[in-house]
Amino acid sequence: MALVAIVGRPNVGKSTLFNRLTKSRKAIVSEQAGTTRDRQYGKCEWNGKEFSIVDTGGWVVKSDDIFEEEIRKQVVIATEEADLVLFVVDIATGLTDWDEDVALILRRAKLPVVVVVNKADDFDQYYEAAEFYKLGLGDPVCISAATGSGTGDLLDLVLEKLKDTKDEGVEEGIPRFAVVGRPNAGKSSIINAFIGEERHIVTEIAGTTRDSIYTRYDKFGFDFYLVDTAGIRRKNKVTEDLEFYSVMRSIRAIENSDVCILMIDATRGIEAQDMNIFQLIQRNNKSLVVVVNKWDLVEDKDQVVIKTFENAIRERMAPFTDFPIIFASAITKQRIFRVLETAKQVYLNRTARVGTSKLNEVMLPLIEAYPPPSVKGKYVKIKYCMQVPDTQIPTFVFYANLPQYVKEPYRRFLENKIRENWQLTGCPINVFIRQK
Repeated sequence: MALVAIVGRPNVGKSTLFNRLTKSRKAIVSEQAGTTRDRQYGKCEWNGKEFSIVDTGGWVVKSDDIFEEEIRKQVVIATEEADLVLFVVDIATGLTDWDEDVALILRRAKLPVVVVVNKADDFDQYYEAAEFYKLGLGDPVCISAATGSGTGDLLDLVLEKLKDTKDEGVEEGIPRFAVVGRPNAGKSSIINAFIGEERHIVTEIAGTTRDSIYTRYDKFGFDFYLVDTAGIRRKNKVTEDLEFYSVMRSIRAIENSDVCILMIDATRGIEAQDMNIFQLIQRNNKSLVVVVNKWDLVEDKDQVVIKTFENAIRERMAPFTDFPIIFASAITKQRIFRVLETAKQVYLNRTARVGTSKLNEVMLPLIEAYPPPSVKGKYVKIKYCMQVPDTQIPTFVFYANLPQYVKEPYRRFLENKIRENWQLTGCPINVFIRQK
């Protein structure tokens, strides 16, 4: 899936454009310059095509402010990782020195750039956009992110420029297992342990792996792609936000995978960066296997410690807790083969199908015993359910007389009952309530 980065100087409307394109309100919008100091990640769908968008903080060149320095690092990373850059400028303030400095860096990046002239609320202002030709980045596109004017033409142009974006040259129809996790969690080490050769560079320096590397694994009855998604730049070459770089690299591989193997460092426990990657996995509806690596370095390994560790992981990742956790070591190769077996089983769970008659036979008595709570004196009755065929993840539809009164807690109840009766461990499922 293509990745689009929104960049520009502070207070030109990048977050407003992000919210408009993703149809969300995730990015905070304010009149104060520099409100966005972290990146936002979302998806945009247009004319049946879908691509990812990253909103970055305001890019200020040659500034001494420590926050602006960190923002600039994130923007540079975003432009290096993206397939296309939307360079947002402000027609109200016109062309500034900051814009020209940013354009100079973008021209060196050698990737497609669209100059987006924002805050063009009046068609008479379109004539004023001609000055942005000085940036040397092609025809400017006038829009108003606040009202949505011109955004359709912008999206048409984005799809036009992205049409040549190709996926990695891997064979279709073969499962893809993405190994993801924070820097130095042992991702490359465990892939080397799987394939039995030192193909991936392994060092103690966080950020050795630069690219997402696809490895075909065809042994012991398994046939799939392993993807090392570390993607962190070498620390001795660049000083930058390594955690942001790992997330940027992980986005692509997670989107293109079937099962994500999330590596957690046993010596450090589950941290904020692990949660960031877990949320990416959830947002993309990918299956999950959690591997607690470096288990050989843990001195006390009794069942109480293991259970405490498992509970801590599930509590942090709730409400989705139905996923396998494996305690392994890439160095000693402890339980690494079980990781592959579990990942394969989770992939098969993703493609599982439940017969309609069996589903109704099990679920309807449970629903009758624990019906949805009444709302405003009205009782919800669910009489029929089925699994929707040919979906990426198992999707179940329950037909009710008043679907609008079925709230999220009852949907979770239905999901939990489905998981109790059918093997769907590690796999996300959808539960929809529809009009009977």
